[in-house]
Amino acid sequence: MADTWELWGNVIIAGTFAALLAVPAIMALSRRRARAGHAAPLRTALADVGIAVGTAPWAWMILTPSGGPSDVGLVPSGDLADLVGAPWETVFVQVGGNLLVFAALGALLPLRSRAMSSTARVAAVAAACSITAEALQYVLDLGRVSSVDDVLLNTAGAAIFSLVTRRWWAGRDPGVTASR
Repeated sequence: MADTWELWGNVIIAGTFAALLAVPAIMALSRRRARAGHAAPLRTALADVGIAVGTAPWAWMILTPSGGPSDVGLVPSGDLADLVGAPWETVFVQVGGNLLVFAALGALLPLRSRAMSSTARVAAVAAACSITAEALQYVLDLGRVSSVDDVLLNTAGAAIFSLVTRRWWAGRDPGVTASR
């Protein structure tokens, strides 16, 4: 259990550091985009910085070496089935954590770009990012399990969180664009 809380501590530390840098980054990026004549400078700056700040701590956690044996789980639901009978804390951390990895990406990407105003597109981007993260875990031999279940849960989390922000997606109002 100590390893789990150590990893969550990394998320908290990275999240705090990123949040401290977020406000000045949003202000600077928004000003720069406004000067360049972008239609929605604050909206796109908030989305871009929010995606980075919301995803970076999770990326840090999943790409931190754990010291365990590296393994690959290619059978869908295979690793999830192993959680049956596990303590609820383990299930909560495994399932909940994987749902949150790309939550910021899923929630904010459709706000950022009209082209990403689709749950299917958000899911495709999240799946590609998740496959990349799982491949890095394996290639870098980080002592972690690279699992198709992680990809499925990461993707599902992004899709779910995209639906949470659906009312504010870019391009839903006529004449409003979120160009780069």
